[in-house]
Amino acid sequence: MIRAFDFVFSLLGLVLGFPVLLLLTLIGFLDTGSPVFRQERVGRRRKTFTLVKFRTMKLDTASVATHLACSSSVTRFGCFLRRSKLDELPQLINVFKGEMSLVGPRPCLPNQTELITAREALGVFDVLPGITGLAQVNGIDMSQPEYLAEWDRKMIDEMSVKNYFIYLIKTVLGQGSGDRIK
Repeated sequence: MIRAFDFVFSLLGLVLGFPVLLLLTLIGFLDTGSPVFRQERVGRRRKTFTLVKFRTMKLDTASVATHLACSSSVTRFGCFLRRSKLDELPQLINVFKGEMSLVGPRPCLPNQTELITAREALGVFDVLPGITGLAQVNGIDMSQPEYLAEWDRKMIDEMSVKNYFIYLIKTVLGQGSGDRIK
């Protein structure tokens, strides 16, 4: 049932949000010259996929977990995108393709071995990663891998249609800060 919600909401978001996506792409092009950011992430069953987001950092920024990135790498437009969470909109493509869900554990980088080990031990890779989830709306980032994996497991164990919508609504209303930059 959740996959059906993901499919419908991602399709609606892409179609209805197309003008916004186009505008943000154009502004992003003026900001960095390369508005779309693609990065390999670890998904369900530890299969890697290419995550798509709007670029919020300078082109020469190292590919590291967000909590390890330097705030001076974020552009002015990138600050706006992060604060408004609009940088996440292109991930609707990943949701539409079935690589992600709207709600699930945030996908990690392949080099985040501590987090991968902790998630593997708790069976977190049994589900699709998501754009938002329990950890994000509670301000828990990837800086504490084992703690994050425990929250991911808790979310999986308590997942229901009701909680799916609660996490989405809390995210839209701006609750939690998700992955923070130092």
